[in-house]
Amino acid sequence: MSNSRSRRSGGRAARLALRRAPLASELRPVRPGLSGGQYRPLSDADMQAINEAALTALEQIGLADAPASGVAHMQRAGAVLGEDARLRFPRAVVAEALDKAARDITLCARDPGHDMQLGGTRVHYGTAGAAVHLVEVLERSYRDSTVQDLFDAAKIVNTLDNVHFFQRPMVCRDIADNFEMDLNTIYASCAGTGKHVGTSFSQPDFVPGCMSLLHEIAGGEEAWRARPFASVSICFVVPPMKFATEACVTMEACIAAGMPVLLLSAGQAGATAPAALAGAIVQATAECLAGLVYLNAVKPGHPAIFGTWPFVSDLRTGAMSGGSGEQALLSAGCAQMHRFYGLPGGAPAGIADSKLPDMQAGYEQAHSNVMAGLAGLNLVYEAVGMHASLLGFCHESLIIGDDLLGQSLRCVRGIEVTEDSLSLAAMRASCLDGPGHYLGSAQTLGLMQSDYIYPRLGDRASPKEWAENNKPDLVKKAIARKHQILSQPSAAAFDPALERRIRARFPIRLPMQ
Repeated sequence: MSNSRSRRSGGRAARLALRRAPLASELRPVRPGLSGGQYRPLSDADMQAINEAALTALEQIGLADAPASGVAHMQRAGAVLGEDARLRFPRAVVAEALDKAARDITLCARDPGHDMQLGGTRVHYGTAGAAVHLVEVLERSYRDSTVQDLFDAAKIVNTLDNVHFFQRPMVCRDIADNFEMDLNTIYASCAGTGKHVGTSFSQPDFVPGCMSLLHEIAGGEEAWRARPFASVSICFVVPPMKFATEACVTMEACIAAGMPVLLLSAGQAGATAPAALAGAIVQATAECLAGLVYLNAVKPGHPAIFGTWPFVSDLRTGAMSGGSGEQALLSAGCAQMHRFYGLPGGAPAGIADSKLPDMQAGYEQAHSNVMAGLAGLNLVYEAVGMHASLLGFCHESLIIGDDLLGQSLRCVRGIEVTEDSLSLAAMRASCLDGPGHYLGSAQTLGLMQSDYIYPRLGDRASPKEWAENNKPDLVKKAIARKHQILSQPSAAAFDPALERRIRARFPIRLPMQ
């Protein structure tokens, strides 16, 4: 009995020592860019049918409302302007754009350790959106989001292992001037995180001033163009099948500035996209293919993300339902279409209709994030922190979501079957010569960190241990973690000389931290 107890105690001590030892990033059980693709809601025949329908829509329906500059670019590429002022796209034109399109692209970060290699089925999770409210969990209320809230979100993301990029999730509603809001969005995002940043511009003539800020942060225009650490989200279409005229002009300016572009089509099934899920994917695919023609006519091979983002309506009310099973299916199906064309792509997942980080939010965020990852979606946008169908963002939910994404990534990684993992040697050692269990075995100790992931905030204690630990509450633990993160200086803060130059040149509204 004493020998058995000693073996168990020694095994536990060894496991604890191993858990405390830092693990090299390439040996962690989950990491950015794991390959998905195991889940396929669309068959090969389904994808061929969607492609055929999208090409037919582009040939026969086309898109309206392109700016004059865009019409000229696309006509040079072979698009046909009809008497109804709609541009139509022969199949050969689309095929040529696909031939020219960038495939495996790298989204750079200020910290090169966070660069993201896109393409194939490599999966990355991050934030996004334009929430106008911040969720105050203790008060169970919503208030206008501010530039401080945005900076705090970026600062939190910089500490989270499983959130790989930071696209602006909130609007700075405390800044009335739109140009200053765009500038401060870039500043707060980049000052908070060294990961890749996504932003947007309110109108085309704001691009040069905002690019000046990005050049300053990068250390000059040449350094920026060598490693653009921010991408731009362009809602270049107004579904159904119309170009967003002003946004297209913004896109042209961003292409000229060397900024990677997210070609974003965000129809809402049952409202601005067909209610049939397949039809919603067809329309989004057609619109993004038109965007691909446009972008590659302006600059062949410019880095772009194929951003099919069809959303879902609750057909009883017409309201958006980001946490629905239909939304999860749409995003997974879009991931397959990105792979069909061999293009780097992104779509939304992880949106909660729930107003607070509760059980409803948990199941809504989990199923769509897992399905998107298993489908091999390159960039999973809005994966954490987003509530009330994109109206509210929550810092505590962002922190809890890091645990959720860790488990999602473990599902994406899957099960490796090797001679060692089949475990016959370990079974012989335990059953024939050993203690009859695997606690403390060499295989167990070797795999406990490389193959298993553990929640940082989630509680796995027994009810007795939970009670002895004063019944810890998940949201309260997230609040404490938030305060701990925000009490520390930003690891991505600009050096003092750069900070002074930026504040001297630009109207920065974020207080000195």
